[in-house]
Amino acid sequence: MENKQILCVGLVVLDIINVVDKYPQEDEDSRCLSQRWQRGGNASNSCTVLSLLGAPCAFMGSLAPGHVADFLVADFRRRGVDVSQVAWQSRGETPCSCCIVNNSNGSRTIVLYDTNLPDVSAADFQKVDLTRFKWIHIEGRNAAEQVKMLQRIEQHNAQQPLAQRIRVSVEVEKTREELFQLFGYGDVVFVSKDVAKHLGFGSAEEALKGLYSRVRKGATLICAWAEQGASALGPDGKLLHSDAFPPPRVVDTLGAGDTFNAAVIFSLAQGKSVQEALRFGCQVAGKKCGLQGYDGIV
Repeated sequence: MENKQILCVGLVVLDIINVVDKYPQEDEDSRCLSQRWQRGGNASNSCTVLSLLGAPCAFMGSLAPGHVADFLVADFRRRGVDVSQVAWQSRGETPCSCCIVNNSNGSRTIVLYDTNLPDVSAADFQKVDLTRFKWIHIEGRNAAEQVKMLQRIEQHNAQQPLAQRIRVSVEVEKTREELFQLFGYGDVVFVSKDVAKHLGFGSAEEALKGLYSRVRKGATLICAWAEQGASALGPDGKLLHSDAFPPPRVVDTLGAGDTFNAAVIFSLAQGKSVQEALRFGCQVAGKKCGLQGYDGIV
């Protein structure tokens, strides 16, 4: 299993990041301190972090041919991420986002141009050679198709000896009702603070207790709660928690959640305990918030 990859399935976008002294007021003429292009998207960001941590990893998502896709693919390769699983779509445009980062406090505001590019389908995923992977992470997007992907992994695992089975994680980040069916799949389920609050929970611990009945038997449910750290609940019923590790100065919080997810997956894939993985995830996410981008994260 040592040479097998971790596959992340989900979104890649072009982030156009503008750094400003303060968030502009309505009708205000404001100058950028700097502007840069950066590869973004949940699954894409997690691949970056996994590669920086030393894990062989691959990305699967949709791209439309063009100069934006060329930039994104080149950046994947620069980071050592395998993009042989990319589904090229002849219609639609590659998604972009405009991000304003406040230089004074590191906060960010994102405006996403969500194009009509189709997400990876179950038919696309059918072409994937599952024997190449030890872990597959699914970012919740087109849930109906992703359920079919997850069922294919389950069928594959049922035919494998225990040591050769693929571990699976899913991320339920958006508050769309259709995504909630994904709670029932995966060895590890990441639920976001936004989803937890949308469902009426006031803390990570409340969310874990209230939502654990939705995950499958034996799964671990994890919820990060920004500066309050992150918590997990497993089949033994024991709540685990790690405090946050804030940097001396917050520079850029963009992708902090994706960083946390990747660091937790990396740690668990290395055989660490859930408690160790939570702590490591919070440490790496905290360090990322003190950086612009990902250079220097390890």
